[in-house]
Parts: sequence; C-alpha cells; structure tokens
Amino acid sequence: MFTYIVRRVLMMIPVLIGATMLAFLLVKATGDPVDNKVIQMEMASGKPVPESTVDAMKAELYTDRSVPEQYWLWLTGIGDTRGDIGILQGEWGPSVKGSATDLGEEFSSRFWVTFRLVLFATIASIGLAIVTGVVSAVRQYHWVDYLLTFVGFIALALPTFWFAELVKEAGIQINKETGSQTFMTNGSGTTGFDGGPWASFVDSLPYLILPTIVLMLTGYASMARYQRASMLEVLNSDYVRLARAKGVRHRTVMRRHALRTALIPIATFAPLGVATAMGGSLVMEKIFGWRGLGTFAMQAINTYDAYAIMGFLLISGVITLLGVLVSDLLYGVLDPRIRYE
Repeated sequence: MFTYIVRRVLMMIPVLIGATMLAFLLVKATGDPVDNKVIQMEMASGKPVPESTVDAMKAELYTDRSVPEQYWLWLTGIGDTRGDIGILQGEWGPSVKGSATDLGEEFSSRFWVTFRLVLFATIASIGLAIVTGVVSAVRQYHWVDYLLTFVGFIALALPTFWFAELVKEAGIQINKETGSQTFMTNGSGTTGFDGGPWASFVDSLPYLILPTIVLMLTGYASMARYQRASMLEVLNSDYVRLARAKGVRHRTVMRRHALRTALIPIATFAPLGVATAMGGSLVMEKIFGWRGLGTFAMQAINTYDAYAIMGFLLISGVITLLGVLVSDLLYGVLDPRIRYE
C-alpha cells in the first residue's frame, strides 16, 4: 500500500505541473493586471498615469518579463531578487494591492475555513447519495423510488446561488420565530473567538449547517442516480441470486454482497464531489459572509489580482488530486479483486 501511494504521488507531479501551466495561461489570456490597475487609477484621479509609474508597477508584478520567464518565476522563484515569488519556495507572488497584502498569509488563514466546508459538504453529499440511491434501487418503481427521483431532479435543477439565498432567508425566519439563534447565517465562526484548534472547530459547527445543507442537496443528486443504477445491476447479478438461493438472509446479502460492490461508482465520483464543493464554496462564502478562499478568489477576480487567482486555481487542483488519490485507495477497500502491492 505504501509503495502504491508513493507511486501515485510521484505520478501527480507532472499533472500538477500541467495544472500550473494551465492556470497561468488561463489567467494570462484574460489580460494584464497592470493595465487593469492603470484604468482604475485613471478613473479615480481623472488624469493619465505617468509612464514611470506604469513601468514600476510592471516591474513589481513581473509583467515586464517574457511570458515563459513569468511562469518560471512564479513556479520556482529562480531569477528573482525580491524573494516574493516562487510556489516551490512557498511564495505565491506579489498582489496588485501592494506589499501590504501577503498572499501566503491570506491563503493559509483562509484555507481551513473553506476546507472544512468542502469536507463536510462532500461527505454529506456522498452519504446522502448512497442512502437515496440504495433505497431507490431496493424499492424500484415503488412510490419511494419515484419520490426520491423527483427530489433528485429538483436538486439538479436548483441554481446554487438562488437556493443558498432561500435557505439563508429560511434560517433567518426560523431564528425570528423561535427567538433564538438556531441557525447562524453570517460568518464562519464567532467574531473574536480565541481558543485552541478543537474549540475553534466546535465553535464553527453551527455556522456550517446551512452552507453544508445547500452544497449537499445541490451536489448529491447526480451521484445518487449512478448509485441507484449500480445497485440495480448488482441486485440482478448471478452471485447475489445465488446467495439468496442458498438461503442467506436478505440483510446479509445487501450488506456483505450487494452494497460493497455497488459503492464502487461512488468512489469514482468522490473527486467530482470535491470539485463541485470547491466551486460552490465561492457562492456559499459570498452569501453566508465567510472569510475563506472563495471570498478571496472573488475579490481577486474583481481586482484582477493575477497571482491570487492562479494560487486559488492551484489549491483547487491539489485538493481535487488528493480526492482522486483517496478514490483510488477506496477501490482496494471495496473491490477485493484489487490489490495494491
């Protein structure tokens, strides 16, 4: 198992390099951050920005270099004399907001805020997909199957931002009716809370409820349909019929024979759940007032903070790749034919 994990991690290196190239090229293709900043300065002052100021900004953001050199600097930091760029050296690059904004500190402080939302939402959506998919398959063409199918299609069609606003408003109304803070609808934790890691985690749980519900319901439906189809295929397989013919109890057949094999497609779609939750976090953090990576990414897009946008894309890619690794390991747990040696 250890050898397999090491081999898979080594295989991720070229994928990550490709992800950095793609993130860099996509951001570069959208324009020059200096040009955008110059336009904002001219609109604010009503006067043209001096050429010397433009050149200084280009030097500060390294846009005065060639495109290959900019990518090399952002990735390695080799050739830089200021020590503020180079992913492999732990430097994410300069911000258009100036030296007062340290992208590394921003990412480190905001990462865990977003990660716990992504983690909880992914686990909840996968769990709900397994339950509803299995129940629909066992109760095929029953009213329960039709109801769960209808709810799943509704969840697929719901716009995330609209549903999030609806859930938030519902939480606010429940708080008003009960006269208590049953649901926390703004922020990711108590303001000014000063406790250890575990205390901070417990403090954040009430704030996780509503965003997790939204991401869970908007992300589970497609996986539930695959789970249902997989479960139906397994239930109609020869070895399950043989187990029933031998008199094995229905509960044992479902737990030890059918369910384990039917969970393999869910292992395949687990990374998709992570990617969906990462994308949904941008909307959730904006609506529920979280200070996480999603909010920071939206601010970076509005100000065209190129290195901040590239950093967010890279972090999202790393999280998705880790999800793929976990998915591969789950195959060995669910399918006895697979051995990692």
